[in-house]
Amino acid sequence: MKKNILVTGGAGYIGSILVRILLLNNYKVTVLDNFIYNQENVFLDLFNNNDLKIVREDVRNLKVLKKEMENSHIIIPLAAIVGAPACKKNRKLAFEINTLQIKNICKIKKNKQIVILPVTNSGYGIGKKNIFCNEKSPLKPISLYGRTKVAAEKIILKTDNFVSLRLATVFGVSNRMRTDLLVNNFVYEGLKKNKLLIFEGNFKRNYIHIRDVCYAILFCLKNFNLVKNKVYNIGLEDANLSKLELAYYVKRFIPSLIITENNFKKDPDKRNYLVSNKKILTTGWKPVFNLNDGIRELIKCYTTVKLYNNQNI
Repeated sequence: MKKNILVTGGAGYIGSILVRILLLNNYKVTVLDNFIYNQENVFLDLFNNNDLKIVREDVRNLKVLKKEMENSHIIIPLAAIVGAPACKKNRKLAFEINTLQIKNICKIKKNKQIVILPVTNSGYGIGKKNIFCNEKSPLKPISLYGRTKVAAEKIILKTDNFVSLRLATVFGVSNRMRTDLLVNNFVYEGLKKNKLLIFEGNFKRNYIHIRDVCYAILFCLKNFNLVKNKVYNIGLEDANLSKLELAYYVKRFIPSLIITENNFKKDPDKRNYLVSNKKILTTGWKPVFNLNDGIRELIKCYTTVKLYNNQNI
């Protein structure tokens, strides 16, 4: 019998890729999404798939959430207000979606139901120089986004049958594309303007390809007894890079790119840390894609898709 998976925010950046991978792996999937970004076309090719159900609703509607959770074996909460600027713009909504949603799910869920919760490694805040943060490192989130996600993880830690995945900064092409994520943005701006203005270029963070995020979730589902009730960092071991290092990485693919530093402008999200992903690697999971793969596909996307051509790339 196929297992039923409920994915909240399933039509988003990660969800629109994850849903396809889950369907290919013989799961039945229900997407609960309000399509706030008018991205109704992300599943056009899947409307004939009987294993996909789409519920156009807000995850804050508890009646709907409870109904869709009733027959689900697994819940993957992807609905979120993502990033420091978006959370700062609407603090109440950020709390309701990022934290309260998880509280509601934990109240509704039955003991046997599984929750795979993607959060963020931005909760590490400002790390110590040359010291790698691991899953036991103290959480000191700086941004509201980081705080709402850390609060969500604290809630799930009090339950049973869960896995929490602290995601590095995600990059790569998606059916619901985002150009604000750092790698995606650097490639986009590099192609569009042929220049990058970097501020606080010494700030470091970790990175992970969007498909490897999805494969990590799939790995947890297929090896749940191995990873049950644990927290894992999900990132590339060889991609703990400063913003300036990342800019020069992009320049390898756009040789004419001009990189300039601004030493006066401040980053509102002051996270700056190195991250160890060794714990998840000891389980047998390993990433498939690297930064080179991501930058190549981003260039192909931005120089091909009409949406981005219309923006003068």
